[in-house]
Amino acid sequence: MTAKIILNPYSNRWNARARWLQAEEALHAAGVDFELAISEGPGYITMLAEQAVRDGFSPIVAAGGDGTIGEVVNGLLHAAGSPNGPLATLGILPLGTANDFAEYAMGLPLDLFAAARIIADGKSRLVDLGQVNERYFINNTALGLEPYITMIQSRIGWLKGVPRYLLAAVRGILDRPAWNAEMEWQDGSYTGPISLIYIGNGGRSGGVFFMSPHADPADGKLTIVHGYRPSRRDMFQLLPRAMKPGPGNYVESPGVSEFHSNWLRVRLDRPSPAHADGDIFSTSIQQLDYRIYPACMPVLGQ
Repeated sequence: MTAKIILNPYSNRWNARARWLQAEEALHAAGVDFELAISEGPGYITMLAEQAVRDGFSPIVAAGGDGTIGEVVNGLLHAAGSPNGPLATLGILPLGTANDFAEYAMGLPLDLFAAARIIADGKSRLVDLGQVNERYFINNTALGLEPYITMIQSRIGWLKGVPRYLLAAVRGILDRPAWNAEMEWQDGSYTGPISLIYIGNGGRSGGVFFMSPHADPADGKLTIVHGYRPSRRDMFQLLPRAMKPGPGNYVESPGVSEFHSNWLRVRLDRPSPAHADGDIFSTSIQQLDYRIYPACMPVLGQ
């Protein structure tokens, strides 16, 4: 069958558009029969993905980063009508800044020629899919400090990659935002102050931070982290620990909890920004409901 490649030219600060000729060469070298669609702006990728499914293309390949993948996923869900129906197969050409889901959650190569061979091979595995309110996510979602930092880094135009994320993190911590939350989940509840609430299906965010280090995209559970540190000094102490994928990660610190659940309900005392797969879907939200759909999304991979 013919693949539909959905290119986000804006991904990685327009670097995805610059790398398209190499990606195209890689696809031809791997023998992938494809048609190209190019996003023209916000919301366009989801529409293109939905239409590609209705037109009978398979797989639907996200050419971009984590946000592009998230938008394609939502288009596939719109076309299917439900996570319980058969979903079109997702492929990935990693052209983003961090490529967290592709590299860390799926173990896919970042080399475009190797990634194209995986698309040509056609082997897929089923991974879990998350939902927050009306939006679906495949890698992560968060409210509080992390999307607050995401909004800061989106305004930093003179740095790229990891340095930009780190600078945004420092600026966000200096602002020391905090909320009071009422949280309820499958086996427990919490009421009190929070600095962040992070829900992972994959475990890495921003290419350098391991925000839910024990997340598994195929375990049928959301991995939930919530934490509160009362001072900037306390928060800065967590920053290097959030960059550790194994022992010593910030989730082992006082005031931080990590657990697994099928669902989560959050109510905040004041509005917070929130993101799904790195894209801010609300700059001001107070009520969020999360759930997991186990092993429903076929993703091309080893």
